[in-house]
Amino acid sequence: MIDLYCERVAPGLSAEPINALTNVAFFIAAWAAWSLARRTQAVSADIWMLIVLSIVIGAGSALFHTFAMGWARILDEVPILLFQLWYLWLYLRRITAQRPAIAAASIAGYLAAAYLGRQFPHLLNGSLVYAPALILMPCLGLYHFLQHKAGRCLLLAATGVFLISLVFRLIDEDVCSYVPAGTHFLWHILNGVVLYLSMRALILNRPGRPA
Repeated sequence: MIDLYCERVAPGLSAEPINALTNVAFFIAAWAAWSLARRTQAVSADIWMLIVLSIVIGAGSALFHTFAMGWARILDEVPILLFQLWYLWLYLRRITAQRPAIAAASIAGYLAAAYLGRQFPHLLNGSLVYAPALILMPCLGLYHFLQHKAGRCLLLAATGVFLISLVFRLIDEDVCSYVPAGTHFLWHILNGVVLYLSMRALILNRPGRPA
């Protein structure tokens, strides 16, 4: 059993009910993004991939907070990374119109940075792996804002929400004495918001060509 969060005080499938149930936020984000894409006639294969990955993120995280085993941890972490990589590829190709070679190099650099962050699992409560996202998001947010893209503040808002969610992830074990359920569940809820805002920024700025 992998015991990483304040809410889990014993083995068992129901030891983290709040952490498990709050993954519904990712399903809601996927549904909201799908609804927006349908209304704006932006339901394309690449957007569908993001929506599906959002669902898989929620399912994988729910499994991990239920079973707390190594295989479930993989199902929790891999979809998150895939969403980040696919989103970065789409944004660079669709919004900034970068060449495939530049987009691919950026993906490789991001992947390397994420791998480096994984080498320090006990630092910052395992949150160092999200450092690349924390660096990249404000950069994309500033570009989105300065270039007057549709929904120009969406990615900056997503950055702010992500920063707040990261704080709740960091302090989870430190507040156990005061909040028995911990704060990790807020990481789930707020990241559902982050995913929706990020997908909304892409959907509202879809170009007329594939990525």
